Amino acid sequence: MKDIARRFPENPILIPNDIKPSNYGLKVICLLNPGVFTFNGKIWLLIRVAENVTPKDGVISFPVLDEYGNIDVLDIAKDDKDLDTSDPRVMSYKGQDYLTTLSHLRLVCSEDGIHFHEPDNIKTMLTGTGKAESFGIEDCRVSKIEDAYYLTYTAVSASGVGVGLRTSKDWINFKSFGMIFPPHNKDCAIFEEKINGKFYALHRPSSVQLGGNYIWIAESPDGIHWGNHQCIVKTRKGQWDSARVGAGAAPIKTDKGWLEIYHGANENNRYCLGAFLMDIDNPYKVLSRTVQPIMVPTEEYELTGFFGQVVFTNGHVVNGDELTIYYGAADEFVCGAKFSISEILGLLE
Repeated sequence: MKDIARRFPENPILIPNDIKPSNYGLKVICLLNPGVFTFNGKIWLLIRVAENVTPKDGVISFPVLDEYGNIDVLDIAKDDKDLDTSDPRVMSYKGQDYLTTLSHLRLVCSEDGIHFHEPDNIKTMLTGTGKAESFGIEDCRVSKIEDAYYLTYTAVSASGVGVGLRTSKDWINFKSFGMIFPPHNKDCAIFEEKINGKFYALHRPSSVQLGGNYIWIAESPDGIHWGNHQCIVKTRKGQWDSARVGAGAAPIKTDKGWLEIYHGANENNRYCLGAFLMDIDNPYKVLSRTVQPIMVPTEEYELTGFFGQVVFTNGHVVNGDELTIYYGAADEFVCGAKFSISEILGLLE
């Protein structure tokens, strides 16, 4: 398989111990899947911070948010016959699914794109609010459109997984638009410019009985209300992206078309990165796609962690032909890698 990523020698650039917990009694378990943007001359990451309660002997704990954003903790004995702990990410108790961690979003910034810190003069933490975000918010994509930043993120609750939207112009004041794509949906990336006067976004509804975990596209007059949904990229049987596919960050405008870096997983839950190209004037039309992945989990920090064999991106910085991707490794660490956009375009078929 082709892996053209030039990984940062400093990887992982952020590990769980680098970030302080959001509340007393919580422990940071994972840092992963940052949204990325530039602001005030710096590179910023909006990291998913996954936390859990400090472990207790003989007990499994599930932290959840009430409708006011306060943390409640459900404690269940490890030997309870109604508890299913077969998946480290989601556990089931008496037929109800719970996340093993509670996620929020944390802002860090950097002058060099490698060494990041939390600034003192800006709100650095975004948390879930309301019933639709009671299990937290995750995996934010950040798109700058005109003078506003659009934050699309996974909103998680017992009722399902959907896409939430908040906007900001200064990263101090935020406006929330609630859930813009209802369950089950995630991996939403808004194009960073309008096409023929319309907003466009990639998203990933999921279907268990019919269809699959495919990438769709939609359009909107205002970035809030979406329609004309069409499926444009599907999984491929027997290949590296056979089980699910999902969009990474906002598509990159090139002279060949809109280039999208996406993740794909197989039946063994190995996550790799690939790319596809959409028509510049009609992004519903997919022109080409990589057959082989452009990045495969190979390093120890990608192979072992909270959930191993994973490279997953939803944020990048473009500088001419150089594409710097920030990604979650093994669902536990934040890492970086550089690519050549022209080299990616050359692998499309």
